[in-house]
Amino acid sequence: MAHSPFRPTAARTPGHALPLWDAATSRHIEAWALSQDHGPSLMERAGLAVARLALAVSPAGSAVWVLTGSGNNGGDGWVAARHLHLAGWPLRVWEVQAAQTAAAQAARKAALDAGVQLAQGSGAPPEQQAWPPNGSHGLLIIDALLGLGARAPLPSALVQAVHWITRCTRADGTTVVLSVDLPSGLQADTGCRLQDAHGQSCAVQAHHTLSLLTLKPGLFTHEGCESSGQVWFDDLGLAAPLLDSPRARLIPVSLLSILRKARVQPDGQARRGGHKGLYGDVWLVGGAPGMAGALRLAARAAVAAGGGRVHRVDLGSQAGGLDEAAPEVMMKTEPELRAACSSDAVVVAGCGGGSHITPVLTPLLARAHRLVLDADALNAVAADTSLWSRLVARAHRGQATVLTPHPLEAARLLACSTSQVQSDRLAAAQALAHRSGATVVLKGAGSVVASPGATPWVNTSGNARLASGGTGDVLAGWIGGVWASSVDDPSGLHDAVAACVHLHGRAADRVDPSTGRCETAVLPASALIAQMSGELLRAHNGDQG
Repeated sequence: MAHSPFRPTAARTPGHALPLWDAATSRHIEAWALSQDHGPSLMERAGLAVARLALAVSPAGSAVWVLTGSGNNGGDGWVAARHLHLAGWPLRVWEVQAAQTAAAQAARKAALDAGVQLAQGSGAPPEQQAWPPNGSHGLLIIDALLGLGARAPLPSALVQAVHWITRCTRADGTTVVLSVDLPSGLQADTGCRLQDAHGQSCAVQAHHTLSLLTLKPGLFTHEGCESSGQVWFDDLGLAAPLLDSPRARLIPVSLLSILRKARVQPDGQARRGGHKGLYGDVWLVGGAPGMAGALRLAARAAVAAGGGRVHRVDLGSQAGGLDEAAPEVMMKTEPELRAACSSDAVVVAGCGGGSHITPVLTPLLARAHRLVLDADALNAVAADTSLWSRLVARAHRGQATVLTPHPLEAARLLACSTSQVQSDRLAAAQALAHRSGATVVLKGAGSVVASPGATPWVNTSGNARLASGGTGDVLAGWIGGVWASSVDDPSGLHDAVAACVHLHGRAADRVDPSTGRCETAVLPASALIAQMSGELLRAHNGDQG
């Protein structure tokens, strides 16, 4: 294979804030790239990049199936097939749809002229072929069916090909699927799987996806988190022109430096001076009868995140009591909370508050300078138009608010369905931030952090190990502790919240270095706080994993 200067890089934990471009802007950038007439063509660059990554992620001796569609995505597949064939890899092309663009047709001809072999019969399913040959050490499938131009309903030929890829990956643990630009059937802007003619969702489940020229938001949120596997990025050696703000950016590991700056100097040494009053007060409100654990977890997180003085206000006659795991947390009363609202304290409200949180919210929304609303507090605001009005009024008074909804809570606040929120998570988070005037954390796969007038952040860390009770309370408390201790300028809140979200997910991503696997299937909220503290230290010491 000819030498290539292009090197795809992993995009899951970026070192800097990689931009995400929507489909319309990606097409604009692609048109610009096509207008550049120096060096190899754009399709030649793309196909060579695919071939190089294929060699890197596949066991030596693998047989290769390349599945091509009708557009330029299929053309990239034809170029990759030519390079892999010339490198001596056993290979067949399943031409699922005939090449239609001039560039794809030229790439097809060059591949066939070089000796690349087609599957027998027009559009024949590969399981009917005597392939792969005996002696192969695995199977690599290159999915070059659909790119930015994918539309629902998907044609039957493409649906058949996607189902075949699924059968291969289920039947044989040695099969590796590499998608070109996007897993076929995945919507580039939203991360939703497209539907076939029968209304069934249909998209390739890739182990690796090589995003070319631009990174697309759908690769990193909602169903794209599962469908895309490990996302790689190659700009094809072309510096795209500066455009307006991207649709979003990936949260980089460098943002975690915000979480240590209050007590640690730039050289990493602890500051010698200071006292707890310099690092802010955090007041946590919730813990109705039967739900005291949620508030205790949030308070422990606020302590670990750096809050100078942490206070807990338990609601309901049966709640309360010293938390022996965090004796430094001070127990307070509602009257003391109301008095504290005149200060610059951060108030975190809702953690296990149940219906008891509703009467407390009116004074908090009116008087708290800095307020985090989570869980039951969000549901109370969604159910009461007067509370919603008070929330909106906060921004006009210069009072900052953070909302931390999961998709159902966001749907209640936006007066829509959960499916509508999930159908475009970026748009939903931005709409809620715009309407409320608050910084919003839309939790879930590919959490989104949105603030009025700011480019949203999309988080790449985290997994289903966090899907257990109390982990959201830990995040809310951690945000409160960081906000109190580390964020003086309101303009820094957007980035600080994103850093907390990324750290929260990284704690779940940590694997046993000896096995490469997560130590447990579930990361309980009671263990999450210590894991976040350890992960922050590892990131500070240069561990980018």
